[in-house]
Amino acid sequence: MAEKKDPPYFMYFPGNYRWSAAFINMISSAPYGGSEIGELHKIGTLLKGKAPDDDEAWFDACVKVADGVRGYAGKFADANYRPSAAHAYLRACNYYQMAERFRTPKDDKALGAFRRGVECFHRFIKLTDVKIEMVEVPFADGKLPGYFVQAENVKPGSRNPCVVFFDGLDVTKEIQYMRGVPDLIKRGISVLVMDGPGTGEAIRFRNHYLRYDYEVAGSACIDFLEKRTDVDAKKIGIVAISLGGYYSPRCAAMDPRYAACIAWGAQWDYHDTWKKRIDAQFKTSLSVPGHHITWILGVDTLEQALKTLEPFKLDGIMQKMKCPFLLVHGAEDEQIPLADAQKQFDACGSKDKTFRVYTAEEGGSQHCQRDYLTLVVADMWNWFEEKLVRQQ
Repeated sequence: MAEKKDPPYFMYFPGNYRWSAAFINMISSAPYGGSEIGELHKIGTLLKGKAPDDDEAWFDACVKVADGVRGYAGKFADANYRPSAAHAYLRACNYYQMAERFRTPKDDKALGAFRRGVECFHRFIKLTDVKIEMVEVPFADGKLPGYFVQAENVKPGSRNPCVVFFDGLDVTKEIQYMRGVPDLIKRGISVLVMDGPGTGEAIRFRNHYLRYDYEVAGSACIDFLEKRTDVDAKKIGIVAISLGGYYSPRCAAMDPRYAACIAWGAQWDYHDTWKKRIDAQFKTSLSVPGHHITWILGVDTLEQALKTLEPFKLDGIMQKMKCPFLLVHGAEDEQIPLADAQKQFDACGSKDKTFRVYTAEEGGSQHCQRDYLTLVVADMWNWFEEKLVRQQ
C-alpha cells in the first residue's frame, strides 16, 4: 500500500479536509468583510479536541459565535452606528451559513440558522452604503432569489456592464458576495449574485433542485438584466465557483448573449467525479458530507444520484463556446484534478481563451484558491475589466 502523503499546505484540523477547507474559506473572506480573526479564533478554540466527524460540534461553535456577533450588530444598530452594525451583520451571516453547510438532511435547526444568516445579510443591505437590491428572477415555474449590486465609479444614469455570479455545490449568494464582489463593483461593473437551482434559498425554501441544463437559469438572468435601464445588455459576463465551473461555461456556450465567461475552478465530467467519490465510500477530499448530493438533486439514493448526474458533462458543450473564456484552477486541488481542467480548456471553442493555474509556491493552489483569495479575485476581475470595460 502506498504511503499516504501529507498535503502540501497547512491544515487547521489535521486529517480533516472538510473542516479545514471551511475554516480557510471563512478566513479568506476577511478582506471583503466576511470574518474577523478574533471571532474565528473563538470558533477554533471551541472545536479543539473534537472528533473529525462531529459536525454537531462544528454547527454549535459557529452558531455560538454568530449569535454573539449578531448581538453586537444589534447594539450598534440601536445606537445608529450604521457602519459598525453593517459589518457585524455581514460577518454573522457568514458564520451562520458556514455552520449550516454540513447539516443534511436540513432539519429545523439547520434551516433556522440559515434563515438567520439571510436575515443578517438583509440587515447589512439596509445599513451599508453599497447599493444592493434584493431581486427575484423569473425562472421555470417560479423565481430565483438574487442580489443586484450596483456598479460604483460610473456616471449617473449610465448603462453599465454586469456580471452574473452563480454559486457552486455548497455555496450561497450571501457567501459569494464576500468572495470579491465589493472589489468588482469598484471597476464600474454591476453584479447579479444568484442562488441558482440546487443552492441557497433556491433549494432550501423553494425546492429548485440542481439541474444539468443550467442555461435555463443563465438565460433567465440575461432576460432579467436586458429589461433594466442601468445595464448594458451587450456587456454581460458570467462567473461561477467550484461546481460553477460547469454552470458558467454551459450558460455561456448555450446562450451567445454572454460576452465573457470565467470558470472559477474546473469541471469536466461531474458524473465521473461522483462515481469515484461513491466508489471510495466518500473517503476522499470533499467539502460537504457525501449525502449532500442526493439532497440537492432531490433523489433518495446514491444510485439515483448517479443516474441523474449522467448528463452533467461538458464534452460537446465547451466546443460551442464563442465568447472570451478564462479558466482558473489550483495545482493542488484535491477535489477536481488538474487533468480535468486541461480537458475542459482544450475543448473550449473560443478563439480567446486563457488557462491560469495557481501553484503552491505563489499561493492559491487549493480548490478555488481559498488559500489566496485576493490574488485570484484580482486576476479574474482584471480580466473582466479588460473584456467588459476597456475593450470597446
